[in-house]
Parts: sequence; C-alpha cells; structure tokens
Amino acid sequence: MMNVIITSHAKKRLTQPRQQGIQLKEIFHVAEKIPGSIPIATRFRGFISTNGKIYDIVAKDIPSGRLIITVIGK
Repeated sequence: MMNVIITSHAKKRLTQPRQQGIQLKEIFHVAEKIPGSIPIATRFRGFISTNGKIYDIVAKDIPSGRLIITVIGK
C-alpha cells in the first residue's frame, strides 16, 4: 500500500463548487491505483466520483509517498 499525501491546497479545492461531491477516500483510492512512478507533476484525467462528478488529479512521487497536488473538477 502506497502512502498518499494530499496537499492543503487540494483539500481546500474540494470545498469549491466544481469539486463538490469528490471525497478524500476516492482520491486516495485512485492515487494508489496509478501504476509506476511519477517523477514530475503529471495530470491524470477522467476519474469519476461516486456521485458522478468527473475530475482530474495532479500528482507527483516524492520520497515519502505520492503527493496529490491538486484536484480539478469538470
């Protein structure tokens, strides 16, 4: 199991209207499922939350785990 770290910026974005309904547990789940390593910040597109909201995440691997930099709702 990979250590997933969500920035305070990403957590704050989840309270905004475009990201409403996306749960932290969903972000942890999709971040763990991304295969391989992510040496530079990369946008991963097309995740769907349980309430049907489509969103993207920007992630990067750091020594302490996988860092979720931001969440972008559609």
